[in-house]
Amino acid sequence: MAKFSLVGAGPGDPDLITIKAVKCLQTADVVLYDALANEVLLQHAAKASLKLFVGKRYGCHALSQEEINTLIVECAAKYPHVVRLKGGDPFIFGRAQEEIDIAIAAGMEVEVIPGISSAVAVPASQMIPLTCRGINESFWVVTGTTRTGDLSGDIHLAAQSQATVVILMAMSKLERITEIFMECGKGETAAAVIQNGTLPEAKMVTGTVKDIYFRAQYAQLDNPAIIIIGEVVKLNRAVLSHQIRELTANFQT
Repeated sequence: MAKFSLVGAGPGDPDLITIKAVKCLQTADVVLYDALANEVLLQHAAKASLKLFVGKRYGCHALSQEEINTLIVECAAKYPHVVRLKGGDPFIFGRAQEEIDIAIAAGMEVEVIPGISSAVAVPASQMIPLTCRGINESFWVVTGTTRTGDLSGDIHLAAQSQATVVILMAMSKLERITEIFMECGKGETAAAVIQNGTLPEAKMVTGTVKDIYFRAQYAQLDNPAIIIIGEVVKLNRAVLSHQIRELTANFQT
């Protein structure tokens, strides 16, 4: 019976992968990896005789989900250990359950190795806490795009909350998202967009709900990126430094 391992690759920085995930890659015979999994991690899979890119991120689909499912079963018929390397954590918008179901139906042994999700790691990498005493009591993690390609209805609910809202896979819908939050009276709420979070080429813009879309456009930010809406964004050091400079200038005048 072949073994199928769903492995979280972490948020992008290759050092942010777990030790257990590295050990799993070292025993892999096949690695099927996503677009958001850093290819540097494949160096841990020296034993693997097959390493296949299968895409899967917004605007990048090397294979459909059905084709990936078929490939998993085909590889299991030839190799004893198939590893599916997914960006972030497999169970956070990673379609993991679909792949688990197909593996179990094929009689495979299944294990899941959690990964560090970009939803929490990317804000942290920019020193933005998702929760802070006195500011908020919870945070939402929402996908911007549903299976049908429409904007998630949960965005409307999140906009009514006082929670920090982290939105994944939503850059193409950023303008509409800001409109929804403004309709809920959140135009002045702090917001940030972070592209390529945790990587050396990371870029971030900050502002408020009413202007973050235009700021992101001006900075030419695109996928992969996450959107953060909440007053905790103001705790970022760059934002704090700007606020201190403004206060100092006002005091001097």
